[in-house]
Order: sequence, then structure tokens, then C-alpha cells
Amino acid sequence: MGRTLQTTNQIILNEQSAFGGFRRALRRDDQRHFDTLFASARKHTAAISLAKHALPFESILLAMLVEQAKEIEALQRQLNG
Repeated sequence: MGRTLQTTNQIILNEQSAFGGFRRALRRDDQRHFDTLFASARKHTAAISLAKHALPFESILLAMLVEQAKEIEALQRQLNG
């Protein structure tokens, strides 16, 4: 039998779960932000799955950064608007 590969969503959930102790050590408000970061990574599952040269967590972090950059740009537009 062949080896079954995890989906990108499963990889993201596994990484989030692996940081469970870290999350529990955060204050409740920071836990919410932690969860939001992983949710933002799930918006980019296609890009993460195509980054075969990178470690899965590296791709997840880049996806989080893309979402953060989008939020910063939107806030800058509101300030300058």
C-alpha cells in the first residue's frame, strides 16, 4: 500500500496542535490572536501546498505574514483615506 499524504489543512491543524502548550501559556486575549493567525494561514492552503521546497511551518508562517500585510495595508488606506 502507498503512503497517504496529509492535506494542507491537516498539516496546519497538526502544527497548531503541536503548539498547544505554547497557546495555553498565553493570556486569553493572546490565545484569540494565536487562533486568528492559524485561521489566516488556512486562507492560503493552495499556496502552502505548492511550497514543496519549504518546511510546512515555514509556509504557514509566510501565509500568516501575507494576511498581516494585507491588514496593515487596509489600515494604512483607512488612515490616509
